[in-house]
Order: sequence, then structure tokens, then C-alpha cells
Amino acid sequence: MNNEMLIVGGGIGGLAAALACARTGAQVQLLEQSPEFGEVGAGIQLGPNVVRVLESWGLGDALRSVAAFPQCLRVRNAMNGRVLGELPLDQAMVQRYGASYATIARADMHGLLLEAVRGQAGVQLHLSSEVTGVEQDSHEVRVRTLTQTYRAPVLVGADGVWSRLRKEVVDDGPPRVTGHLAFRTLVPQADLPERLRSQVVTAWMGRDFHVVQYPVRRGEMLNVVAIVHGKVQGDPKHWDHSANAAELRTRLADASTALRDLVAAIPAWRLWALSDRPPMRSAAEHARGRIALLGDAAHPMRPYLAQGAGMAIEDADALANVLMNALDALPADVPAALQAYASQRWQRNARVQARAIRNGEIFHLQGPMQLGRDLSLRLLGQKLLDVPWLYSGPTP
Repeated sequence: MNNEMLIVGGGIGGLAAALACARTGAQVQLLEQSPEFGEVGAGIQLGPNVVRVLESWGLGDALRSVAAFPQCLRVRNAMNGRVLGELPLDQAMVQRYGASYATIARADMHGLLLEAVRGQAGVQLHLSSEVTGVEQDSHEVRVRTLTQTYRAPVLVGADGVWSRLRKEVVDDGPPRVTGHLAFRTLVPQADLPERLRSQVVTAWMGRDFHVVQYPVRRGEMLNVVAIVHGKVQGDPKHWDHSANAAELRTRLADASTALRDLVAAIPAWRLWALSDRPPMRSAAEHARGRIALLGDAAHPMRPYLAQGAGMAIEDADALANVLMNALDALPADVPAALQAYASQRWQRNARVQARAIRNGEIFHLQGPMQLGRDLSLRLLGQKLLDVPWLYSGPTP
């Protein structure tokens, strides 16, 4: 029997997979190319479908110690500031879906998982381990780095949107550049005027832009992300820059006073070019032979349904469940188990990808279409904003 496995990538998806699989008895070797663990970005929204998984892994208390739990989701017209619709969160989510709706700083989510992995028997973490080659046969997968070759019955690629491992499963070229840019920031709420502080998720829908804000770090910080249309110069793979706050203020010059005041009160931003892939078309994009893809390596998505990290965590849970018996049985069972994982996950991930793309289009509507959107939200806001098929999600 050989219950060993390799994971490439030490971000949220890779750590989630390491934790979930080690909890079922796997011996995990995780390879991270950077010299230290870390996570860039700003905030993450965790729907009850994701919080349910984290709680099943025993992370409920740790999550509550660092996350915020907003009272509601509020949608506003970015141009006039009017509230268009609201969806109760907080206890309403617990009552309807059995778990909370949480918002958390990306670094806090990564740190929470890293601490759990370090406290979990059966995981070895290897830094400065860039993959230089991969081979698989009917018995094992071999992964080469600059200094070592690792062998195991299964390999998981959790190495993000620009995945090196993806071509071992589906060689479909680089991800596509969306034409959307994300200005992101985290700001202490105490540094903002009281009227700009918030404990709710607010989505401001504008003309060719939208802004989302929500509390993180127990409500002490405010995460703000503004999505605008634009192109980048240079390689988008490495495109992460300090942003000019004046540029964002110019882009939002026609927005409502309340939104312009919020943007003006924030001195520093980071700017990312967003990339994704078309919605998954088959299980073949999730696994081949002894290699499986997880999270953004398999299904990078636009952030307009707030489920990128969530789908990676769901993937990790599903992967652990299918591998639990295969790794303890015969090596020949592994490819079949990975195909079962792929079959379980690809359609749900494709649906989330497609819905995120559609949401982005709705958020940026103009003219008569924007008027129709606003009217629909005023009449049916709660019904339109809830996503039962997503939040009721896979049961851990």
C-alpha cells in the first residue's frame, strides 16, 4: 500500500488539499516554488457552502477568530447611490443553509490553513521547490525540481491561474486576459470617517465599472475592490502594480458622492490584470491519469460571484473523499478515483465560471438595460441576490 501524494502549489487551494487529504490518512508532500509561504490580494468572500466545508475540517473556531460576518449584502446604483436590493446574511444564512456567510482577508485565510497544515500529521512542506519536469506511467508520477525528484501514486496541480501543471492534463495554452483591471485595497476602518465605515457587503454597480466593499479581520478592516475596463502593457502573468489613486478617482468621477468619498479616503491601491478561462467543457480538464488539477489551475474564474477560493476548497474536500480509499488500496485505483473527482466537480465549477461572467456583464450595464436591471432588483432584490443552488452546495 502507498498512501503518498504530491501537491504542487502552496496557496489556498494547495494548502486546503494538503489538509483535507492528510485528515483522511494520506502522506502529503507539498512543493511551493517561493522561498516562503505567503498570499497576495485583499479579501475573500466565503459563502455558506464553503464555511460548511471549513467547519467540517474543524476550522470553525479559527475562522471566527479572524473573519467578519456581515449583516447583509446590499446592492447600490453607483451613479446615484440608491439602494437597489438587499439579501440578509448573518443568521439568515445559518437558518437557510446551515452555515454563516464570512468575509476574510486573503492573507488571514492562507494563514489559517497554513497553521492547520503545520499542525496536521502527515504533511511535509517544501519551499523553493520549482517544478522543472513531470512524468507519469501506470505506477507513479515523478516530479523533478532543481534539487530533487519526488515520486508518488498521485499528483495534484494547485499552482494557480498560470499553472505549470495544467499542460500535463489539458494543453490548451495560456489563460485569456479578460480586459478587466482590479484596483484592490485593505484599509483600517478606524482610519475612515465614521460615515464611510461598514459592516455589510456593498456592491456598487456603475457604467463599465463596479465596486465591492466588505469588512474583514473581525470587522476592523475594510476590503475594497474596484473593477474597471482596461488593457495592460507587458506580461499579464507578472502584472501586479502599485496603482495611482488619482487614476481610479478619475475613472469614477461620475459616480455618486458617497462612492467618490470612499475612494478619495483611500490613499493606496494595488492593481491587477484579471485573467480567466472559458467555463469547463468536460471532466477531461480536471484530471488525466494520475494527475488532477484543483482550483485556479483547473477553472480560473472572474471574481463576480465571489467563489474562486470557495471552489478550490470544495475541490479539495471532494478530492480527499475520493482518494481516501484509493490510496489505501491498489495504485491502479488512483486514475479511476481521479476521474470520479473530475466527474463530481467539473459541471459545478463550469456553472460558477459561467455565472461569474454573466454577473460581470450585469454589473456594468448601461442605458435601458441598466434601468431594467435596477427595476428588477428593486422589485425582486432578495430573490435575485440569493443563490440556492450554490449555497446549498455539496454536503461535506
